[in-house]
Amino acid sequence: MISLNNLKPPYGAIRKKKRLGRGDGSGHGNTCGRGQKGQKARSGGQVKPYFEGGQMPLYRRLPKRGFKNIFKEEFAIINIRDLVKKFRENEEVTPEKLLEVGLIKKKNKRIKLLGDGDISFPLLIKVHKISQQAKSKIEAAGGRVEVI
Repeated sequence: MISLNNLKPPYGAIRKKKRLGRGDGSGHGNTCGRGQKGQKARSGGQVKPYFEGGQMPLYRRLPKRGFKNIFKEEFAIINIRDLVKKFRENEEVTPEKLLEVGLIKKKNKRIKLLGDGDISFPLLIKVHKISQQAKSKIEAAGGRVEVI
């Protein structure tokens, strides 16, 4: 009967640790299985996985790709259809209110309003950036837009 207290690996599965540098009689004395001289015989001497024997390495042979624009401005994108769902007539839409109703996740991110969807009631909207289409739709419904 097998149970947790009498489990053990099969015979031959566990091998004794190879004891290096314990004299020539052990078979692993003298150079301890490292051969003679050279990089691999030294302590800490191993070839890095990306080393290609002095050949120009792959990561240097390939052309560089991409560009990181350090002046990139990130905007939280909101559409008109989102405002229609969350706000009522003549209400003021500010970044604080947008955060409150859950349309944006971070307080300090700039907001851009896009014109996807239709609006039939006026709103006073204060955002950092707005598309021409969104602006014309809001003004056609009797609302106002302020760029902050």
